[in-house]
Amino acid sequence: MKKILSTIILLTVTLFAFNSQTYMNNNYCDKIIKNPYFQVCYDYKLMGARTITYTLNANKVNEVNIKKRPSFHTEKSLDRAYRVSPKSYSKTGYDRGHMANDASFDWSMKSLNSTYTMANIVPQHPKVNRYQWIKVERYARMVARKLGTLNIVNIIQYSHNPKRLKKQNIAIPKGFYKILFNKEKNFERCFYYKNTSSRYDKKDKLKKHLIECSLIQPNLLF
Repeated sequence: MKKILSTIILLTVTLFAFNSQTYMNNNYCDKIIKNPYFQVCYDYKLMGARTITYTLNANKVNEVNIKKRPSFHTEKSLDRAYRVSPKSYSKTGYDRGHMANDASFDWSMKSLNSTYTMANIVPQHPKVNRYQWIKVERYARMVARKLGTLNIVNIIQYSHNPKRLKKQNIAIPKGFYKILFNKEKNFERCFYYKNTSSRYDKKDKLKKHLIECSLIQPNLLF
């Protein structure tokens, strides 16, 4: 991981200035959920998030590292008709995938608990959640410690007619974009992960998922 970090982080010339507000506004989102730690662009028809943004701070990332994990809970700021229950994922073959990941917010019980709202959770194949996505989350924390702060934008990609979990008709994502940027340090990196059930490749590397940030366009997310 350290070798990957040094290889990627030193390439600091940015050709594409990512604008997170393109994916976090009232035209793109049915409801924007805000808490002190992250923001969620929520879609009522999809019964899930389209975008989740937050900022990592170097002095917080490894401050406490609380080990005990709380329980998942419904998002009470949503109308009841659009609240997802943690039980809706049971026996579906999909993980409850964090977009604002718990390991980046385990410096207080309040911040940690906030990541267990179901508004922050989307269906992820176990292979992606447990072996691939976790690597880019770890990488983001390493970059945050090096740069001081790091902005994160997670964009969830859906097909035009997505498959759904039977309970509550929750849309299953097609894939996930993770954008990391710090404008002051002229740093920007973009990654893409397919939400696929194909066999896990132990040789899967971060650089395999690197993409040009300019490829991320709103019209390609459905």
